[in-house]
Amino acid sequence: MTRNWLGWVATVNKDVSATRNRPASLPAYPSRRSDVHGQNVVATSQPLAAQAGLAALSEGGNAVDAALATAITLTVVEPTMNGIGSDAFAIVADAGGGIHGFNGSGRSPGAWSPERFAGRERMPFVGADAVTVPGAVDTWARLSERFGQLPFERLFDAAIGYAREGYPVSPIVAATWPLAASLYGERNELGAFRETFLPGGRAPGAGERFRCAAMADTLEEIATTRGESFYRGPLATRIAGEIQRLGGAMTEDDLGAHQGEWAEPIQQPYAGCAVHELPPNGQGIAALIALGILGHLDLASHAPDSPDSVHLQIEAMKLAFAETQRHVADAGSMRVRVDQLLDPELHRRQAADIRLDRAASPEARVQPDRGTVYLCAADASGMMVSFIQSNFFGFGSGVVVPGTGISLQNRASGFVLEPGHANEVAGGKRPYHTIVPALATRGGEPWMAFGVMGGHHQPQGHVQVLTRMLDYGCGPQAALDGPRWHVDEGFGVHLEEGLAPIADALAARGHRVEIASSARLFGGGQIIARQGDGYVAGSDPRKDGQAAAE
Repeated sequence: MTRNWLGWVATVNKDVSATRNRPASLPAYPSRRSDVHGQNVVATSQPLAAQAGLAALSEGGNAVDAALATAITLTVVEPTMNGIGSDAFAIVADAGGGIHGFNGSGRSPGAWSPERFAGRERMPFVGADAVTVPGAVDTWARLSERFGQLPFERLFDAAIGYAREGYPVSPIVAATWPLAASLYGERNELGAFRETFLPGGRAPGAGERFRCAAMADTLEEIATTRGESFYRGPLATRIAGEIQRLGGAMTEDDLGAHQGEWAEPIQQPYAGCAVHELPPNGQGIAALIALGILGHLDLASHAPDSPDSVHLQIEAMKLAFAETQRHVADAGSMRVRVDQLLDPELHRRQAADIRLDRAASPEARVQPDRGTVYLCAADASGMMVSFIQSNFFGFGSGVVVPGTGISLQNRASGFVLEPGHANEVAGGKRPYHTIVPALATRGGEPWMAFGVMGGHHQPQGHVQVLTRMLDYGCGPQAALDGPRWHVDEGFGVHLEEGLAPIADALAARGHRVEIASSARLFGGGQIIARQGDGYVAGSDPRKDGQAAAE
């Protein structure tokens, strides 16, 4: 690491260095990548999309224009994780320091009720009954309208070009594409998926050119109508028609009623920063609860990646998930308040319950009054954007609207069937959402846009990259390079190979530990942090992507 970077770390941590015991040396991790510096920066999981965002900045656009151009391009060049029929969330820090959140998740069809799913053990994962109203297109239009500088149609240029002319598939995208072929490819009712995404009857390999002229036509229609066709026009008619053909209940009225919502981000102080997440129905609050607990445990006094450090983080995360799995739902259905879940006294008590020598199986303490893509962008004016959009799992529901290239998410699988649960499936309701962009401020000023995609892993990834930076002095790239742990929904612990040396020590404390054979479980992150009058950024080596700067 350079003296310049070490000086930046010292500046970042000056407020807490007197009270937090810092390690004697910074952790070093093998990496294929270096930190990227610049005045205008985009970081995401696919290089062509990052370059599309950087081009928007070069042409006079701001960070929101860059984020949207990147997001729209990702629907084409990384279709294994997101698509035109995705949902999306964003946090925008404007040049004046204001922090704005946008919830672009859609609601279930109005005709749904718990009785529709009676007799099932869980919500459908594939097919028409896995789909809620897609919110990504509306998110693009609403963010552009409020903050964008470039014409909306300009943001689609790269995506339309890649869809119509084709692009070489990147290696990690190519590695995941065959999983979709095995999941959806043999289902007779999903013929449009095969026709659209399995050219020649198979998934494209790395370096092979993939094109989808139907997707280009759809993106052109969305661009010229500012998304109206998708919700209240010809595209809406085709979407509703295909879902109903497959036995679903979504109507054109359901699509026409969709409207994403501006939402005030919630926050948690940690190590001299304020960490901002979007409020429920997303799971970002899980990261804030875990950080609130860790704030009472002096994590930095334990060596990085030691059994003690990892154990404390895992235990804090388990406590956070116990609360969110019980309580987080569409905001109008929650029976506890956000401030109850972020109560500092609750976090103090939860921290006091953690034993350094023993793993616990926590339950919720708060009682009621009762495949994803991530990107971030920052510009020379100080604007920063944290943005995430997702189908939830791979190509989502497997439902592709014929002749459009629109793959529809399977976000309805986020509902539960437990009677009386705040997140029980119902009509016109948003499900529990895993996708969570994040942003951190220092002294009220935007400092860092970051996110770690990967379903249930996302808040865990937030905690791990933040603690590596704030407690252990890592830069963005090193924070992403470091080996990760993952707590599954049954509180089992999965470790990347780099943490294998501490597996026995964790098991001795009662953790159910496995060494993961694949990096897919641990997601992929992007970070852009302010450094002086510019930025420093990192991009996760678990993905194809890059941080691109000028």
